[in-house]
Amino acid sequence: MSVDRHRPRRSCLAVPGSNPRFLEKAQGLPVDQVFLDLEDACAPAVKESARDLIVKALTTGDWTGKTTVVRVNDLTTHWTYRDVITVVEGAGDRLDCVMLPKVQDATQVRWLDLLLTQIEKTIGLPVGRIGIEAQIENSRGLVNVDEIAGSSPRLETIVFGPADFMASINMKSLVVGEQPPGYPADAYHYILMRILMAARTHDLQAIDGPYLKIRDVDGFREVAARSAALGYDGKWVLHPGQVEVANEVYSPAQDDYDHAELILDAYDWATSEGGGHKGSAMLGDEMIDEASRKMALVIAGKGRAAGMSRTSAFTPPEA
Repeated sequence: MSVDRHRPRRSCLAVPGSNPRFLEKAQGLPVDQVFLDLEDACAPAVKESARDLIVKALTTGDWTGKTTVVRVNDLTTHWTYRDVITVVEGAGDRLDCVMLPKVQDATQVRWLDLLLTQIEKTIGLPVGRIGIEAQIENSRGLVNVDEIAGSSPRLETIVFGPADFMASINMKSLVVGEQPPGYPADAYHYILMRILMAARTHDLQAIDGPYLKIRDVDGFREVAARSAALGYDGKWVLHPGQVEVANEVYSPAQDDYDHAELILDAYDWATSEGGGHKGSAMLGDEMIDEASRKMALVIAGKGRAAGMSRTSAFTPPEA
Protein backbone atom coordinates (compact mmCIF):
# COMPACT_ATOMS: atom_id res chain seq x y z
CA MET A 1 0.00 0.00 0.00
CA SER A 2 1.30 3.48 -0.79
CA VAL A 3 0.88 6.94 0.70
CA ASP A 4 -0.82 9.90 -0.97
CA ARG A 5 1.79 12.50 -1.85
CA HIS A 6 -0.67 14.89 -3.45
CA ARG A 7 -3.11 15.70 -0.66
CA PRO A 8 -4.12 19.37 -0.48
CA ARG A 9 -1.96 21.12 2.12
CA ARG A 10 -2.50 24.82 1.47
CA SER A 11 -3.20 25.44 5.16
CA CYS A 12 -1.61 23.21 7.82
CA LEU A 13 -2.97 24.03 11.26
CA ALA A 14 -0.82 23.47 14.34
CA VAL A 15 -2.86 22.33 17.34
CA PRO A 16 -1.42 21.75 20.85
CA GLY A 17 -2.05 18.12 21.72
CA SER A 18 -2.45 19.00 25.38
CA ASN A 19 -5.40 21.39 24.89
CA PRO A 20 -8.81 19.66 24.58
CA ARG A 21 -10.56 22.92 23.63
CA PHE A 22 -8.20 23.56 20.72
CA LEU A 23 -8.43 19.92 19.62
CA GLU A 24 -12.20 20.27 19.39
CA LYS A 25 -12.17 23.69 17.72
CA ALA A 26 -9.73 22.58 15.03
CA GLN A 27 -12.26 20.10 13.67
CA GLY A 28 -14.51 22.92 12.49
CA LEU A 29 -11.92 25.10 10.76
CA PRO A 30 -11.63 25.10 6.92
CA VAL A 31 -8.03 23.88 6.80
CA ASP A 32 -6.57 21.26 4.50
CA GLN A 33 -4.41 19.65 7.19
CA VAL A 34 -4.36 19.54 10.97
CA PHE A 35 -1.30 18.41 12.88
CA LEU A 36 -1.76 17.60 16.52
CA ASP A 37 1.46 18.56 18.25
CA LEU A 38 3.35 16.65 20.91
CA GLU A 39 6.55 18.65 20.46
CA ASP A 40 7.02 22.40 20.94
CA ALA A 41 3.35 23.12 21.70
CA CYS A 42 3.41 20.79 24.73
CA ALA A 43 5.30 21.50 27.95
CA PRO A 44 7.47 18.58 29.12
CA ALA A 45 5.17 17.86 32.07
CA VAL A 46 2.15 17.20 29.84
CA LYS A 47 3.70 15.46 26.84
CA GLU A 48 2.80 11.98 28.02
CA SER A 49 -0.80 12.81 28.92
CA ALA A 50 -1.18 14.65 25.61
CA ARG A 51 -0.70 11.38 23.75
CA ASP A 52 -3.94 10.04 25.17
CA LEU A 53 -5.78 13.29 24.45
CA ILE A 54 -4.68 13.08 20.82
CA VAL A 55 -5.78 9.45 20.51
CA LYS A 56 -9.18 10.38 21.94
CA ALA A 57 -9.52 13.38 19.62
CA LEU A 58 -8.64 11.32 16.54
CA THR A 59 -10.92 8.40 17.37
CA THR A 60 -13.96 10.36 18.54
CA GLY A 61 -13.71 13.60 16.57
CA ASP A 62 -14.92 14.47 13.09
CA TRP A 63 -11.92 15.24 10.87
CA THR A 64 -13.78 14.85 7.57
CA GLY A 65 -12.01 16.53 4.68
CA LYS A 66 -8.78 17.10 6.58
CA THR A 67 -5.40 15.38 6.43
CA THR A 68 -4.67 14.25 9.99
CA VAL A 69 -1.08 14.37 11.23
CA VAL A 70 0.62 14.03 14.60
CA ARG A 71 3.97 15.70 15.24
CA VAL A 72 5.99 13.58 17.65
CA ASN A 73 9.05 14.71 19.57
CA ASP A 74 12.43 14.66 17.87
CA LEU A 75 14.82 11.75 18.11
CA THR A 76 17.20 13.44 20.53
CA THR A 77 14.52 13.09 23.22
CA HIS A 78 13.30 10.09 25.21
CA TRP A 79 9.65 10.67 24.26
CA THR A 80 9.73 9.84 20.55
CA TYR A 81 9.31 6.07 20.41
CA ARG A 82 6.46 6.08 22.91
CA ASP A 83 4.79 8.98 21.06
CA VAL A 84 4.70 6.89 17.89
CA ILE A 85 3.61 3.65 19.56
CA THR A 86 0.83 5.20 21.64
CA VAL A 87 -0.66 7.28 18.84
CA VAL A 88 -0.43 4.69 16.06
CA GLU A 89 -1.62 1.78 18.19
CA GLY A 90 -4.46 3.90 19.55
CA ALA A 91 -5.57 5.76 16.42
CA GLY A 92 -3.58 4.47 13.45
CA ASP A 93 -6.69 3.90 11.35
CA ARG A 94 -7.60 7.60 11.74
CA LEU A 95 -4.10 8.91 11.13
CA ASP A 96 -2.70 9.99 7.74
CA CYS A 97 0.88 10.94 8.63
CA VAL A 98 3.44 11.23 11.41
CA MET A 99 5.59 14.35 11.37
CA LEU A 100 9.18 13.98 12.57
CA PRO A 101 10.75 17.28 13.62
CA LYS A 102 14.39 18.36 13.52
CA VAL A 103 15.38 15.68 10.99
CA GLN A 104 19.13 15.79 10.48
CA ASP A 105 19.83 12.76 8.30
CA ALA A 106 18.13 9.95 6.43
CA THR A 107 18.65 7.36 9.17
CA GLN A 108 16.13 9.15 11.38
CA VAL A 109 13.39 8.87 8.76
CA ARG A 110 14.26 5.23 8.16
CA TRP A 111 13.95 4.58 11.90
CA LEU A 112 10.42 5.98 11.87
CA ASP A 113 9.54 4.02 8.74
CA LEU A 114 10.69 0.76 10.38
CA LEU A 115 8.83 1.46 13.62
CA LEU A 116 5.62 2.26 11.73
CA THR A 117 5.95 -0.97 9.75
CA GLN A 118 6.39 -3.02 12.93
CA ILE A 119 3.34 -1.43 14.54
CA GLU A 120 1.19 -1.86 11.43
CA LYS A 121 2.10 -5.54 11.15
CA THR A 122 1.51 -6.12 14.85
CA ILE A 123 -1.96 -4.58 15.06
CA GLY A 124 -3.17 -5.42 11.56
CA LEU A 125 -3.08 -2.03 9.84
CA PRO A 126 -2.31 -1.85 6.10
CA VAL A 127 1.48 -1.72 5.85
CA GLY A 128 2.78 1.49 4.34
CA ARG A 129 -0.40 3.57 4.43
CA ILE A 130 0.72 6.01 7.14
CA GLY A 131 2.92 8.69 5.64
CA ILE A 132 5.83 10.66 7.05
CA GLU A 133 6.47 14.39 7.04
CA ALA A 134 10.11 15.40 7.63
CA GLN A 135 10.83 18.79 9.13
CA ILE A 136 14.12 20.55 8.33
CA GLU A 137 15.10 22.81 11.21
CA ASN A 138 18.87 23.24 11.21
CA SER A 139 21.87 23.52 8.93
CA ARG A 140 22.74 19.83 9.11
CA GLY A 141 19.25 18.86 8.01
CA LEU A 142 19.44 21.27 5.09
CA VAL A 143 22.84 19.99 3.98
CA ASN A 144 21.44 16.43 4.05
CA VAL A 145 18.02 17.26 2.60
CA ASP A 146 18.54 15.39 -0.69
CA GLU A 147 19.28 12.15 1.13
CA ILE A 148 16.43 12.80 3.55
CA ALA A 149 13.96 13.37 0.70
CA GLY A 150 14.84 9.99 -0.82
CA SER A 151 14.99 8.04 2.43
CA SER A 152 11.53 6.42 2.56
CA PRO A 153 8.57 5.64 0.28
CA ARG A 154 6.38 6.86 3.14
CA LEU A 155 7.60 10.43 2.80
CA GLU A 156 4.95 12.87 1.61
CA THR A 157 6.37 16.29 2.49
CA ILE A 158 9.47 18.21 3.45
CA VAL A 159 8.61 20.99 5.89
CA PHE A 160 10.69 24.10 6.65
CA GLY A 161 10.96 24.90 10.36
CA PRO A 162 12.13 28.53 10.46
CA ALA A 163 12.37 29.22 14.19
CA ASP A 164 14.88 26.53 15.11
CA PHE A 165 16.64 27.02 11.78
CA MET A 166 17.14 30.73 12.42
CA ALA A 167 18.64 29.92 15.82
CA SER A 168 20.88 27.20 14.39
CA ILE A 169 22.58 29.56 11.94
CA ASN A 170 22.64 32.59 14.30
CA MET A 171 20.33 34.64 12.08
CA LYS A 172 19.96 38.17 13.37
CA SER A 173 16.20 38.27 13.87
CA LEU A 174 13.78 37.51 16.68
CA VAL A 175 10.63 37.51 14.54
CA VAL A 176 10.08 34.08 13.03
CA GLY A 177 9.54 34.33 9.30
CA GLU A 178 10.59 37.97 9.01
CA GLN A 179 13.69 39.16 7.20
CA PRO A 180 16.71 39.99 9.39
CA PRO A 181 17.30 43.74 9.67
CA GLY A 182 19.80 45.26 7.27
CA TYR A 183 19.79 42.39 4.74
CA PRO A 184 18.98 43.74 1.25
CA ALA A 185 17.52 40.53 -0.24
CA ASP A 186 15.42 37.52 0.82
CA ALA A 187 17.40 35.72 3.52
CA TYR A 188 15.24 32.60 3.15
CA HIS A 189 15.41 32.21 -0.62
CA TYR A 190 18.28 29.71 -0.69
CA ILE A 191 16.82 27.67 2.16
CA LEU A 192 13.38 27.49 0.58
CA MET A 193 14.73 26.65 -2.86
CA ARG A 194 17.08 24.01 -1.46
CA ILE A 195 14.17 22.25 0.24
CA LEU A 196 11.96 22.66 -2.82
CA MET A 197 14.51 21.11 -5.19
CA ALA A 198 14.97 18.09 -2.92
CA ALA A 199 11.21 17.67 -2.52
CA ARG A 200 10.41 17.89 -6.22
CA THR A 201 13.26 15.55 -7.15
CA HIS A 202 11.45 12.85 -5.16
CA ASP A 203 7.87 13.90 -6.02
CA LEU A 204 7.22 15.27 -2.54
CA GLN A 205 5.34 18.34 -1.41
CA ALA A 206 7.17 21.32 0.09
CA ILE A 207 5.54 23.13 3.01
CA ASP A 208 6.58 26.50 4.44
CA GLY A 209 6.74 26.98 8.19
CA PRO A 210 4.85 29.34 10.51
CA TYR A 211 4.68 33.10 10.81
CA LEU A 212 4.47 33.88 14.51
CA LYS A 213 2.99 37.40 14.38
CA ILE A 214 -0.42 35.77 14.26
CA ARG A 215 -2.49 38.97 14.17
CA ASP A 216 -0.48 40.53 11.36
CA VAL A 217 -2.49 39.12 8.46
CA ASP A 218 -0.81 41.39 5.90
CA GLY A 219 2.61 40.23 7.08
CA PHE A 220 1.49 36.60 6.84
CA ARG A 221 0.21 37.18 3.31
CA GLU A 222 3.51 38.76 2.24
CA VAL A 223 5.62 35.92 3.62
CA ALA A 224 3.29 33.24 2.24
CA ALA A 225 3.29 34.85 -1.19
CA ARG A 226 7.08 34.47 -1.43
CA SER A 227 7.10 30.71 -0.93
CA ALA A 228 3.92 30.27 -3.01
CA ALA A 229 5.62 32.09 -5.89
CA LEU A 230 8.50 29.61 -5.75
CA GLY A 231 6.10 26.67 -5.99
CA TYR A 232 5.46 25.67 -2.35
CA ASP A 233 2.28 23.73 -1.73
CA GLY A 234 1.23 25.33 1.53
CA LYS A 235 2.15 26.86 4.85
CA TRP A 236 1.60 26.32 8.55
CA VAL A 237 -1.12 28.37 10.19
CA LEU A 238 -1.16 29.08 13.92
CA HIS A 239 -4.38 31.08 14.18
CA PRO A 240 -7.80 30.91 12.51
CA GLY A 241 -7.15 34.37 11.07
CA GLN A 242 -4.37 32.97 8.88
CA VAL A 243 -6.42 30.14 7.36
CA GLU A 244 -8.32 32.04 4.67
CA VAL A 245 -5.18 33.80 3.48
CA ALA A 246 -3.22 30.54 3.22
CA ASN A 247 -5.99 28.84 1.28
CA GLU A 248 -6.13 31.80 -1.10
CA VAL A 249 -2.40 32.34 -1.57
CA TYR A 250 -1.59 28.68 -2.28
CA SER A 251 -4.49 28.28 -4.71
CA PRO A 252 -4.29 29.54 -8.31
CA ALA A 253 -6.07 32.76 -9.21
CA GLN A 254 -9.34 32.02 -11.00
CA ASP A 255 -8.06 33.46 -14.29
CA ASP A 256 -4.90 31.33 -14.09
CA TYR A 257 -6.90 28.20 -13.31
CA ASP A 258 -9.29 28.82 -16.21
CA HIS A 259 -6.38 29.47 -18.56
CA ALA A 260 -4.62 26.27 -17.48
CA GLU A 261 -7.73 24.20 -18.17
CA LEU A 262 -8.10 25.84 -21.58
CA ILE A 263 -4.48 25.03 -22.43
CA LEU A 264 -5.06 21.38 -21.55
CA ASP A 265 -8.23 21.23 -23.63
CA ALA A 266 -6.60 22.98 -26.59
CA TYR A 267 -3.55 20.72 -26.52
CA ASP A 268 -5.67 17.57 -26.22
CA TRP A 269 -7.75 18.69 -29.21
CA ALA A 270 -4.68 19.64 -31.33
CA THR A 271 -3.03 16.25 -30.77
CA SER A 272 -6.25 14.32 -31.48
CA GLU A 273 -7.57 13.20 -34.83
CA GLY A 274 -9.95 16.14 -34.92
CA GLY A 275 -7.09 18.57 -34.50
CA GLY A 276 -4.89 16.87 -37.06
CA HIS A 277 -2.50 15.20 -34.60
CA LYS A 278 -0.44 18.39 -34.38
CA GLY A 279 2.26 18.83 -31.77
CA SER A 280 1.34 22.45 -31.08
CA ALA A 281 -1.71 24.70 -31.31
CA MET A 282 -2.81 28.28 -30.99
CA LEU A 283 -4.92 29.40 -28.05
CA GLY A 284 -5.84 32.93 -29.00
CA ASP A 285 -2.51 34.66 -29.59
CA GLU A 286 -0.57 32.04 -27.60
CA MET A 287 1.23 29.06 -29.10
CA ILE A 288 1.05 26.03 -26.83
CA ASP A 289 2.96 22.76 -26.95
CA GLU A 290 3.97 19.86 -24.69
CA ALA A 291 5.91 22.18 -22.36
CA SER A 292 2.82 24.39 -22.06
CA ARG A 293 0.77 21.32 -21.17
CA LYS A 294 3.15 20.37 -18.36
CA MET A 295 3.00 23.86 -16.87
CA ALA A 296 -0.77 23.91 -17.17
CA LEU A 297 -1.07 20.53 -15.43
CA VAL A 298 0.56 22.01 -12.32
CA ILE A 299 -1.85 24.95 -12.10
CA ALA A 300 -4.90 22.89 -13.03
CA GLY A 301 -3.94 20.23 -10.48
CA LYS A 302 -3.70 22.80 -7.69
CA GLY A 303 -7.02 24.30 -8.69
CA ARG A 304 -8.79 20.95 -8.80
CA ALA A 305 -7.32 19.98 -5.43
CA ALA A 306 -8.64 23.24 -4.01
CA GLY A 307 -12.12 22.44 -5.35
CA MET A 308 -12.15 25.28 -7.89
CA SER A 309 -14.65 25.32 -10.76
CA ARG A 310 -13.76 26.64 -14.18
CA THR A 311 -15.69 29.59 -15.58
CA SER A 312 -14.84 29.20 -19.27
CA ALA A 313 -15.12 26.37 -21.78
CA PHE A 314 -12.89 25.43 -24.72
CA THR A 315 -14.33 25.74 -28.20
CA PRO A 316 -12.37 23.94 -30.96
CA PRO A 317 -11.49 26.28 -33.84
CA GLU A 318 -13.38 25.87 -37.04
CA ALA A 319 -11.61 23.85 -39.78
